[in-house]
Amino acid sequence: MTEGLTTPRPLFERRSWPRSFADRLTAPLPGMRTLFVAARRGALRPTAAELRETAGLPFAPGPLPPAGAGTVSLTWAGHASSVVRVGGLTVLTDPVWSRKIFATPARLTPVGVAWKDLPPVDAVVISHNHYDHLDAPTLGRLPRTTALFVPAGLGGWCRRRGFTRVTELDWWEAAELPAPGGPVRFDFVPAHHWSKRTFTDTCRSLWGGWVLTDPAGRRLYFAGDTGYGHWFTEIGARYPGIDLALMPIGAYDPPWLQQSVHTDPEEAVRACREVGAPRMAPMHWATFLLSAEPPSEPLVRTRAAWRSAGLPAADLWDLPIGGSRVLDGGP
Repeated sequence: MTEGLTTPRPLFERRSWPRSFADRLTAPLPGMRTLFVAARRGALRPTAAELRETAGLPFAPGPLPPAGAGTVSLTWAGHASSVVRVGGLTVLTDPVWSRKIFATPARLTPVGVAWKDLPPVDAVVISHNHYDHLDAPTLGRLPRTTALFVPAGLGGWCRRRGFTRVTELDWWEAAELPAPGGPVRFDFVPAHHWSKRTFTDTCRSLWGGWVLTDPAGRRLYFAGDTGYGHWFTEIGARYPGIDLALMPIGAYDPPWLQQSVHTDPEEAVRACREVGAPRMAPMHWATFLLSAEPPSEPLVRTRAAWRSAGLPAADLWDLPIGGSRVLDGGP
């Protein structure tokens, strides 16, 4: 399963990076005038009537499934945050346990996994530095010896907060973390997105997704935050046999503002097929108000797109927040 892939890089090495990754953009970023027009049109948030739908958003927290060295399981904590058990490791994706993030209304639904119920966290993968994906208060709750896998250019931010085991990767690079059943491989792959955390750091760090491969060769693809584009086909070609794709399905309205950096539900289903994954877990919806679509619409459209593609209903892991699934029935 690893034939033809790049040789893993050393863990926790310090590296030098270019000052900007703007040359990696696949679409121009919206200017201030575009954002002003969007705000004036009320195109950044759902209507008051649509917000009343939030009472029906799926929230059904349950216990984490038992996980041994041979288990691959997924528990959706909300937004892009999941608890992944792979190769005997517990990995968090883009962990945001805060009730509120910068410049965004408080979350619509609670976190699906109480912090006290988490097992010891072995590793964290970060897709990019936007506040709904990189949450300093949440990371601050972790031991500073937790292994962090982050995009190129983001290591300094992590080390300044005391983390000592930080691995920065460029697109198509990988590192391996020892695990009870053998090393788990972390590959950083491209996405159609961008990065910015302050007024002066636009595209100073990279953005992307992650492919996690367990010792048995089973693969999970965490897309992070991305628009639709050519990268999905290439990811599928480089990493054949992806078993499960965690795909973003929200923050797509209005399309003239969001389409280049966020997949809509139909695009997410198409992208899942292009990376070659037979199963898809929708994410990046039902948690934060980032755009103008009704909060419950993304899953309705995703289920319809999945049916239209003729795909088995059981392979759409449309989990409630706090829900879990185990790949292939566990060990």
